[in-house]
Amino acid sequence: MSHGPRSGLAAVSAALLAMSRHLEVRDVLKTIVASARELLDAQYAALGVPDDHGGFAQFVVDGVSDEQWKAIGPLPRQHGILAAMIGEATPQRLADVRRDPRFEGWPSAHPDLVDFLGLPIRDGDEVIGALFLANKNCDRTDGTCGFTEDDEELLAILAQHAAIALTNARLYERSRELTIAEERSRLAHELHDAVSQKLFSLRLTAQAAARLVDRDPSRAKGELQQVAVLAAEAVEELRAAVVELRPAALDEDGLVATLRTQVQVLDRAHTARVTFTGHGVRALPAAQEEALLRVAQEALHNALRHSGGDRVDVTLERRGGGAVLRVSDDGSGFETPVVRRAGRHLGLVSMRDRASGVGGRLTVESAPGKGTTIEMEVPGG
Repeated sequence: MSHGPRSGLAAVSAALLAMSRHLEVRDVLKTIVASARELLDAQYAALGVPDDHGGFAQFVVDGVSDEQWKAIGPLPRQHGILAAMIGEATPQRLADVRRDPRFEGWPSAHPDLVDFLGLPIRDGDEVIGALFLANKNCDRTDGTCGFTEDDEELLAILAQHAAIALTNARLYERSRELTIAEERSRLAHELHDAVSQKLFSLRLTAQAAARLVDRDPSRAKGELQQVAVLAAEAVEELRAAVVELRPAALDEDGLVATLRTQVQVLDRAHTARVTFTGHGVRALPAAQEEALLRVAQEALHNALRHSGGDRVDVTLERRGGGAVLRVSDDGSGFETPVVRRAGRHLGLVSMRDRASGVGGRLTVESAPGKGTTIEMEVPGG
């Protein structure tokens, strides 16, 4: 093979080890694409996981900036060369993809691809993905450009191991989904028990108030006040359960969209104004996204239930390769020692555990009359 010692066996080994380190499908896809592009010295790399409707369930690129990717527009469909890789499950090595009779063009913002190498990723007879590279960096010493037969062999090895890594990641996620389903079932039972008890008490108290309203109005008024308290507690139980049951949206929508949706729901449900602002946050490892979401939920719950503030602001912004989450309220605040003593009640212990569990850190700033700010930072991958 024409690859040097470092770009040969050692580089392949490094790429395979990188793949095996990840369990989430999205992280595996990104690692495969980045490894393939670096290993074969190409300008662009991409991997598409087909859906059953002529499109792609997931599509990951490397070598294209976020701005370029947004400008390109919708994900490609399964047509032309991509369709051949998926439908016919055949490798495609082309000196100039634009001259292939199957070429159907691309959006105006799409980078100009010339030489092209693509392979299907197979699990037995099933094609579970298409991995392709474009624009191999030229060897300026002899002027040669384009992908070689050796490149195709190397990418085939990578594709075989990509299939194993992707299948393992899917099995892991399926296992996690089953765990989530069990957890949801448990939460549903708890919700049923807790809310049923609250509603039963609510019903009895309302009946007592109805019986007393004529002969003892003052006692009836007390019972009605208790009805209001019980109703508020039932609402809180429901809100807490809804928040617990929502994390599955992360996989489908990502952290920014999930947070934005939850903030909108809370803004409608509470008298306090609840806002969300996101600044250029890229996709993060799944464990970090889940931890950030859980901390945001806990901090929002605290702010809305305990602070007495009129406004809660949630921000998520990029910092280096990682991200910073900030939940601030204009409520009553605390003395710092009180925060430490009340930490377990306010969920700060669990929030700190979630942050440290993904390599992040959590800080709390609060003072009487100055509101509270909870900040969680996670590092880049």
